[in-house]
Amino acid sequence: MLNRLPVAEAHISLSGVGKTFVRGVQKTVALKEVELGIGKGEFVAVVGPSGCGKSTLLRLVSGLSMPSEGSVKILQEQVAGPRPDTGIVFQKPTLVEWRDILGNVLLQLELRGLTAKEDRARAEFLLGAVGLKGFMHRYPHELSGGMQQRAAIARGLVHRPSILLMDEPFGALDALTREQMRLDLEGLWMRERMTVFFITHSIDEAVLLADRVVVMTPRPGSIDSVFEVGLSRPRGLSARNDPIFTSLVDRITKIFLARGVLDEHRSSFSS
Repeated sequence: MLNRLPVAEAHISLSGVGKTFVRGVQKTVALKEVELGIGKGEFVAVVGPSGCGKSTLLRLVSGLSMPSEGSVKILQEQVAGPRPDTGIVFQKPTLVEWRDILGNVLLQLELRGLTAKEDRARAEFLLGAVGLKGFMHRYPHELSGGMQQRAAIARGLVHRPSILLMDEPFGALDALTREQMRLDLEGLWMRERMTVFFITHSIDEAVLLADRVVVMTPRPGSIDSVFEVGLSRPRGLSARNDPIFTSLVDRITKIFLARGVLDEHRSSFSS
């Protein structure tokens, strides 16, 4: 599949996107000539080295930041700021400490003027779907980091967004919790079928979750390659044993080796 869908088919469209940060006389080019089309209901993961502009790219799609060059469009409409049809999940859950978990999710609805009984029912359903049914009236400080992040995902979905933006949402979690969150997220996505734009450092995670994996270059970030993932869904724990998974992880790893992002011969313990 081409990394840029025809405009009529794209839910999210990035054309010639660049971003330069200016501080005094210093200029840092974070992104350069990014071209990408994401179809409606598609799960796209972006993987790349630290500092390549992955999070910046997500902020441009969210409307929290504006591009220096090019255009970012949703349904052919220029993104000019945050949109009500978008949900965002960051690496840290950023929950309100004085509200219980249900209250944190309901806050998203209250800020949007959604207070009907069915809206509350959706909040309770989503918390159950991410494994927090028995913890709705606990406060953030009473929950583990993984449980807080589950609540953040429920909060990001509670207003029924057509787009979910996720910026390394599992990055701070332990391996077992991260794997369970991956399974939970896929289950929610298969039920909701929102368009997901997912940022990660993990090649494995990108391949296990996405329909397509976007591989970015070191800064200034641009798109090196786009791979279509042929794994069937749902992708349970056994997906790691699938030859499609191992082959694609190997191909992406070789790109980072060729670009010097990874160096299997370097060691801090070498003499």
